Amino acid sequence: MVNSPQETLNDLFAALSDQTRRAILSQLLENDQTVKQVAEPHAISMAMISKHLQILGRAGLVRQIKRGREKICQLEPDALFVASRWMQGFGQFEDQNLDALEGTLLDLGLIEADEG
Repeated sequence: MVNSPQETLNDLFAALSDQTRRAILSQLLENDQTVKQVAEPHAISMAMISKHLQILGRAGLVRQIKRGREKICQLEPDALFVASRWMQGFGQFEDQNLDALEGTLLDLGLIEADEG
């Protein structure tokens, strides 16, 4: 079954919403790793690492290839294309509109003020 573009975006953003999954993607940006290597820097169980990898896989961000007894995790290079293309649509807004959006998000407590 093929996901609709909206479902694909939902899966991508859901996968990216978790700090551990973003850290895993950063690790795989450097090089392919075994599941054990992916798990090493994280203070969570192998079962949780597997769950995170499944979510990343469902979103199309990571694939696992079995080599002998090991599973090698690889970043899918084009996986963020759909999200990137969707986000580029927001580049058309003027700075003042983005400033107003930022003010609203600050007022709602959804983001924190920049200290810069």
